[in-house]
Amino acid sequence: MASPGPLIGATDAAPPGSVDIHEGDNLVVSRMLADASFTLIYLDPPFNTGRAQERSIETARSAASVPPTAERIVRRGFHGREYERIRGDLRVYDDTFDDYWSFLEPRLLEAWRLLADDGTLYLHLDYREAHYAKVLMDALVGRERFLNELIWAYDYGAKTRRRWPTKHDTILVYVKDPKSYWFDSEAVDREPYMAPGLVTPEKAERGKLPTDVWWHTIVPTTGREKTGYPTQKPEGILRRIVQASSRPGDRVLDFFAGSGTTGAVASALGRDAVLVDHNPDAIAVMRERMPHARVFAEPGR
Repeated sequence: MASPGPLIGATDAAPPGSVDIHEGDNLVVSRMLADASFTLIYLDPPFNTGRAQERSIETARSAASVPPTAERIVRRGFHGREYERIRGDLRVYDDTFDDYWSFLEPRLLEAWRLLADDGTLYLHLDYREAHYAKVLMDALVGRERFLNELIWAYDYGAKTRRRWPTKHDTILVYVKDPKSYWFDSEAVDREPYMAPGLVTPEKAERGKLPTDVWWHTIVPTTGREKTGYPTQKPEGILRRIVQASSRPGDRVLDFFAGSGTTGAVASALGRDAVLVDHNPDAIAVMRERMPHARVFAEPGR
């Protein structure tokens, strides 16, 4: 594991990093990017809440059909079973599952190709897909590359009385090389102790390192962060990810960029960001949010 880098705190004034925004299909755009060129990749795909995809679906590539450049990243799954066998087993339990995964899998393969040797991939999902994704990611890239399951817990919105209300998202974390990846816990903004009276005043003042359960509010309906984009994620969540898994000057990729929170946070922390989204509304929000960004259109658009 690499040695820790410099502290990146809430008051740092690092020179802003560059931001490139690509308007277009993320699968098309990602294939134009160079291998192993990003230290951090954050993916926040559609959560598939209604089991329907508006975007075109590309047939997923299995171990037998991936191109030579990607073939090395496809591993055998649990107990030697092939990846396609695992996908087949999951179809038995949910016959609509394959529609969503056929959309997501080729994009994950591209993300893995683009991830640097010391890089980290964060895959942000909700309870509907997180368990499928964990099993398939383990089979696709190797279970030994799994680093963490992060739980982002919040308490906002309606609460059902017919079951336990669902108030969390899941972020799966994978590293390209389990023996050599960048993770700097000292750079992460600390959080208050829940029982500050049980620790020394010095510790209480400094705060504690976050665990794998993150209590953080959603984007407030009023406040400087609010852009009006429906799936906007709070800067605090992305800030923690960028601080821990990249260094100033590193490149960060988000090809489900939405409101551009990843790029805004990465740039403010001195990283260079590449953002991709096909939605013109998202591009408009990102242009306004990051006026220093360069904007590119997908060829043919």
